[in-house]
Amino acid sequence: MPQHVPVPVKGDAGGSAGPVPPPGRPPGTTPGKAARRLPGAPGPQSLLSWLPLLLAAGLWTLSLPHIGFRSMGEYGLLDRLPLTYYLSLLVLTAGFLVSLRRAGTAPWWPALYCAGLLMALKGVPAVLYDSERYPWASKHDAVINHLLANGELRPGEGLSGNMSAYDQWPGFFTLNAGLVRAFGAESAAAYLNWAPIVLGLLMMPVLVLLYRTFSEDWRLVWTAVWIFQLANWVGQDYLAPQGLAFLLHLAVLTVVVRHFVRPGSAGRLRSRAYLDPAAASVPPPTGTRQRAVCVVVLAPLVLAVNAVHQLTPVMLCVTLLALCLTRRYRNPGLLAVAALLMLAWDLTMGRPLFMETLGTLRDSLGRLTQNSRAGYAGELTGAGPELAGRASILMVLALAALAGTALLLRRRLVHSSLPLLLASLAPVPLFAVNDYGGEMLFRVYLFALPGAAFFAAAALVPAAGGLGAHRVRPAVRRACAIALPVALIALTAGFMPSYYGKERMNYTPPAETALVTRTLDSAPEGSLILATTGSFPQALHRYDQLEHWFFAEQELPENIEVLKDPAGYLSARLPAGTTAYVILTRTQDIYTAGEGLLPPGGFARLTRDLTASPLFRVVERTGHGVVLRYDSP
Repeated sequence: MPQHVPVPVKGDAGGSAGPVPPPGRPPGTTPGKAARRLPGAPGPQSLLSWLPLLLAAGLWTLSLPHIGFRSMGEYGLLDRLPLTYYLSLLVLTAGFLVSLRRAGTAPWWPALYCAGLLMALKGVPAVLYDSERYPWASKHDAVINHLLANGELRPGEGLSGNMSAYDQWPGFFTLNAGLVRAFGAESAAAYLNWAPIVLGLLMMPVLVLLYRTFSEDWRLVWTAVWIFQLANWVGQDYLAPQGLAFLLHLAVLTVVVRHFVRPGSAGRLRSRAYLDPAAASVPPPTGTRQRAVCVVVLAPLVLAVNAVHQLTPVMLCVTLLALCLTRRYRNPGLLAVAALLMLAWDLTMGRPLFMETLGTLRDSLGRLTQNSRAGYAGELTGAGPELAGRASILMVLALAALAGTALLLRRRLVHSSLPLLLASLAPVPLFAVNDYGGEMLFRVYLFALPGAAFFAAAALVPAAGGLGAHRVRPAVRRACAIALPVALIALTAGFMPSYYGKERMNYTPPAETALVTRTLDSAPEGSLILATTGSFPQALHRYDQLEHWFFAEQELPENIEVLKDPAGYLSARLPAGTTAYVILTRTQDIYTAGEGLLPPGGFARLTRDLTASPLFRVVERTGHGVVLRYDSP
């Protein structure tokens, strides 16, 4: 009889996987053991892939009835989430780490875990909340309702409450108005809280394509996606133009790094002997005609970015400029098209706000400290907001430390991934230009995040294979085997207070929304609506028929002056013959205290003094707020 000779086969890491068993015998079994497993029965690896996902989903679902979102205290949702919720995150993380072992042959398992993490982290408000999350989201809902009701835009008309910008960059709202009509929904509020989930799912394939351009290691790619989700705590993925514009921006960047490589520019980066074992070879070069076709194809996408958001086109242009600094992507054609489209939009549809912004540059140009602060006052107050602020800083430092470690230890990977590094650093100089209403810090972090997450993952996932000088030492592998789970758990722990520590500002009881809506529906056209801040539900309802003044959205010293004589301060600044309504709600109280717009107890004092003043008459008072009316003499 013929003898079966053991034949070595190549394993996942490029080493020997041992002898090949005879036909009909499962690998790694003896004849006696083979008979004990039923045909088609799942193996241990398959069981470890889906069982943690199922267990985490069960724990997360079990936790939902016990989440006391209606009774949040100073720490937001943090102390209202039960133990089963936090256990679900730990089980998800463990399952993801196990799935990475099979990422090269079964990348759909890490993909499922990343989708599960997205739902676990951001799905609680979507499933539970009985009102719109983020009061600012209701402002965007008001713009969509305005489009549906009137069917027109008035970009040249000045609207109070900074609402003119939405008519000048209407792409996002036009798209959602079409979706509301197409699905027969009453308004965008029907799906508003699901926006972070939808945008996150749409972001995943774009990130994968972007990361696969620079790495062939599926473990590194999916770890980078996982870290991106954990580090994306800035809250710009709600139903807002920024979330959609950021997705389009990443899509343009991905196409550029995959299809705009100049011939003869890669040099040694096409040699596996020079590349990091995890690095991908530079994409095939494209000729001048091919790149010109790509510019034509990308032009509508770039135009869409300009139609959706005013800041993202600037970020896109500085990113394309940074890529031109490399010989690989020195293609000024697309940069010129992007810049011309941006200027064309700014000088036509967006001209009013564009000219106003140019007028403020003299005061903000070069003021790095001022431009990089967060919010109006920049001083978070209260246990939850202060914890959120500290956690956010620690998250930024941790991500920077991990990415910096990769820059030092994996220089060959950094060299081949230089375009991604430049794209992450490109937005930083915008700190010298403008503060973007106290939001520039968060926007720069958001646009730097994709590259930072990739390099952070590179610091935690050692390269598989490699020979000679490129071979990873066993001690490094053992260190990474400990560092990876520790880092992912630490980032998860940092995400929770960063994202949910101020959640008390974001959830609004339906009764408060009803109070505001009743008031604005009954206000005569042309009335002036006063409030401390625009961060309360339905603040911009009927924004095209009413005027607005959010009088506490200014520096704290000026607000201290307001509190000395609130009635006198407001009445002295109201035009003669004005009918004004002052709306003071629970959400405003929480927001002005948490963001440091008013000192502790300042909102209660303001409400008490205005209510007692003969200049203001109480129209309605509930447990969620008070509405006052001012009739000018």
